[in-house]
Amino acid sequence: QLQASGGGLVQAGGFLRLSCTASTRTLNGYRLGWFRQAPGKEREFVAALGWSTWSRGYGTTYYDDSVKGRFTISRDGLANTVFLQMDNLKPGDTAIYYCALQGISMDARRADDYDSWGQGTQVTVSS
Repeated sequence: QLQASGGGLVQAGGFLRLSCTASTRTLNGYRLGWFRQAPGKEREFVAALGWSTWSRGYGTTYYDDSVKGRFTISRDGLANTVFLQMDNLKPGDTAIYYCALQGISMDARRADDYDSWGQGTQVTVSS
């Protein structure tokens, strides 16, 4: 089960920090990703980070080009939590943000490759 939090209303140029906690015994061998969905649009990939001590996916981060340089994904391994630090937010970042879980060997950017999804948290950026 995934629990996302941290959304809110912020002005353009501001920042928010999202959190996603997985209630599993370990995330070793898995990847947590963030997706977002704006009204009338399809769900799109934002960022992802994996845990694995034995595969090439270990510690690798992935970002969509639209957020690269503004968003940073990180983790607290002991707490099974992934953070999404979102800086210099733009009105185009307004969406419901979802965290999701997949095996480390899957495609990090493909929503269909994620098995579990959190409930979503609303991010609204005003101009």
